Amino acid sequence: MVDKSTDYLLLDHTADMGFEIKGSDQVNLFEKAGKALLHMMFGVISAKGTDLIKISLSGDDLSDLMVRWLTEILYLYEGEHLVTTDIIIDSFSSTTINATLSALPFDPLRHEILREIKAVTYHQIEVAEKDGIWKARVIFDL
Repeated sequence: MVDKSTDYLLLDHTADMGFEIKGSDQVNLFEKAGKALLHMMFGVISAKGTDLIKISLSGDDLSDLMVRWLTEILYLYEGEHLVTTDIIIDSFSSTTINATLSALPFDPLRHEILREIKAVTYHQIEVAEKDGIWKARVIFDL
Protein backbone atom coordinates (compact mmCIF):
# COMPACT_ATOMS: atom_id res chain seq x y z
CA MET A 1 0.00 0.00 0.00
CA VAL A 2 1.38 3.41 -0.99
CA ASP A 3 0.77 6.41 1.23
CA LYS A 4 -0.08 9.22 -1.17
CA SER A 5 0.02 11.87 1.56
CA THR A 6 3.83 11.92 1.83
CA ASP A 7 5.75 14.89 0.53
CA TYR A 8 8.90 12.99 -0.31
CA LEU A 9 10.21 10.24 -2.51
CA LEU A 10 12.89 7.84 -1.33
CA LEU A 11 15.93 7.75 -3.59
CA ASP A 12 18.59 5.08 -3.79
CA HIS A 13 22.03 6.59 -3.40
CA THR A 14 25.40 4.93 -3.16
CA ALA A 15 27.65 6.77 -0.72
CA ASP A 16 30.24 4.07 -0.41
CA MET A 17 33.83 3.68 -1.48
CA GLY A 18 36.20 0.82 -0.99
CA PHE A 19 39.57 -0.61 -1.75
CA GLU A 20 41.18 -3.88 -2.57
CA ILE A 21 44.67 -4.33 -1.23
CA LYS A 22 47.36 -7.00 -1.43
CA GLY A 23 50.03 -8.00 1.05
CA SER A 24 52.84 -10.50 1.26
CA ASP A 25 51.47 -11.85 4.55
CA GLN A 26 48.73 -11.04 7.05
CA VAL A 27 50.79 -8.46 8.97
CA ASN A 28 51.80 -6.69 5.76
CA LEU A 29 48.17 -6.71 4.59
CA PHE A 30 46.88 -5.11 7.81
CA GLU A 31 49.65 -2.48 7.82
CA LYS A 32 48.93 -1.60 4.19
CA ALA A 33 45.17 -1.44 4.83
CA GLY A 34 45.68 0.99 7.71
CA LYS A 35 47.97 3.18 5.61
CA ALA A 36 45.58 3.04 2.65
CA LEU A 37 42.71 4.26 4.85
CA LEU A 38 44.84 7.18 6.04
CA HIS A 39 45.92 7.98 2.48
CA MET A 40 42.28 8.00 1.34
CA MET A 41 41.43 10.45 4.12
CA PHE A 42 44.48 12.76 4.15
CA GLY A 43 46.73 11.95 1.21
CA VAL A 44 50.43 12.03 2.08
CA ILE A 45 51.18 13.04 5.67
CA SER A 46 54.70 14.43 5.86
CA ALA A 47 55.05 15.09 9.61
CA LYS A 48 55.94 12.33 12.04
CA GLY A 49 53.68 11.72 15.01
CA THR A 50 54.94 12.38 18.52
CA ASP A 51 52.24 10.47 20.42
CA LEU A 52 52.62 6.69 20.62
CA ILE A 53 49.34 4.83 20.97
CA LYS A 54 49.15 1.15 21.83
CA ILE A 55 46.20 -0.71 20.32
CA SER A 56 45.04 -4.21 21.23
CA LEU A 57 42.06 -5.61 19.35
CA SER A 58 40.39 -8.95 18.88
CA GLY A 59 37.91 -10.21 16.33
CA ASP A 60 35.99 -13.34 15.46
CA ASP A 61 38.04 -13.94 12.31
CA LEU A 62 40.32 -12.04 9.91
CA SER A 63 37.46 -10.14 8.28
CA ASP A 64 36.03 -9.01 11.61
CA LEU A 65 39.53 -8.09 12.79
CA MET A 66 40.10 -5.98 9.67
CA VAL A 67 36.90 -4.00 10.24
CA ARG A 68 37.74 -3.45 13.91
CA TRP A 69 41.33 -2.47 13.04
CA LEU A 70 40.35 0.14 10.48
CA THR A 71 37.52 1.37 12.69
CA GLU A 72 40.02 1.99 15.50
CA ILE A 73 42.28 4.03 13.21
CA LEU A 74 39.24 5.99 12.03
CA TYR A 75 38.13 6.54 15.65
CA LEU A 76 41.49 8.07 16.56
CA TYR A 77 40.77 10.82 14.05
CA GLU A 78 37.04 11.23 14.63
CA GLY A 79 36.94 10.72 18.39
CA GLU A 80 40.37 11.81 19.59
CA HIS A 81 41.28 14.28 16.78
CA LEU A 82 44.55 12.47 16.14
CA VAL A 83 46.08 11.80 12.74
CA THR A 84 47.94 8.50 12.57
CA THR A 85 51.29 8.92 10.83
CA ASP A 86 52.86 5.49 11.22
CA ILE A 87 51.77 1.94 12.00
CA ILE A 88 53.84 -0.85 13.50
CA ILE A 89 52.17 -4.18 14.20
CA ASP A 90 53.81 -5.66 17.27
CA SER A 91 52.02 -9.02 17.30
CA PHE A 92 49.34 -10.65 15.21
CA SER A 93 47.15 -13.74 15.02
CA SER A 94 44.02 -14.54 13.03
CA THR A 95 41.90 -13.12 15.88
CA THR A 96 44.13 -10.52 17.60
CA ILE A 97 46.27 -7.56 16.69
CA ASN A 98 48.59 -5.51 18.89
CA ALA A 99 50.07 -2.41 17.32
CA THR A 100 51.85 0.83 18.07
CA LEU A 101 50.62 3.86 16.16
CA SER A 102 52.38 7.21 15.91
CA ALA A 103 49.98 10.12 15.84
CA LEU A 104 49.81 13.86 16.07
CA PRO A 105 46.96 16.25 16.85
CA PHE A 106 44.77 17.15 13.89
CA ASP A 107 45.51 20.67 12.67
CA PRO A 108 43.13 21.98 9.99
CA LEU A 109 45.86 24.36 8.80
CA ARG A 110 48.30 21.49 8.20
CA HIS A 111 46.03 18.54 7.38
CA GLU A 112 43.81 18.58 4.34
CA ILE A 113 40.84 16.23 4.55
CA LEU A 114 40.46 14.63 1.13
CA ARG A 115 37.36 12.64 2.05
CA GLU A 116 35.28 12.15 5.14
CA ILE A 117 34.85 8.49 5.99
CA LYS A 118 31.96 7.82 8.35
CA ALA A 119 32.43 4.12 8.95
CA VAL A 120 34.14 0.91 7.95
CA THR A 121 31.46 -1.56 6.88
CA TYR A 122 31.07 -5.32 6.86
CA HIS A 123 29.47 -5.08 3.40
CA GLN A 124 31.42 -7.36 1.04
CA ILE A 125 34.31 -7.59 3.51
CA GLU A 126 36.86 -10.15 2.44
CA VAL A 127 40.27 -11.10 3.79
CA ALA A 128 41.80 -14.19 2.24
CA GLU A 129 44.95 -15.76 0.87
CA LYS A 130 45.07 -16.94 -2.72
CA ASP A 131 48.13 -18.30 -4.50
CA GLY A 132 50.45 -17.06 -1.75
CA ILE A 133 49.15 -13.49 -1.78
CA TRP A 134 46.92 -12.02 0.92
CA LYS A 135 44.08 -9.82 -0.29
CA ALA A 136 41.45 -7.70 1.38
CA ARG A 137 38.38 -5.90 0.13
CA VAL A 138 36.90 -3.22 2.39
CA ILE A 139 33.96 -0.88 1.80
CA PHE A 140 33.61 2.45 3.62
CA ASP A 141 30.53 4.54 4.27
CA LEU A 142 31.20 8.11 3.14
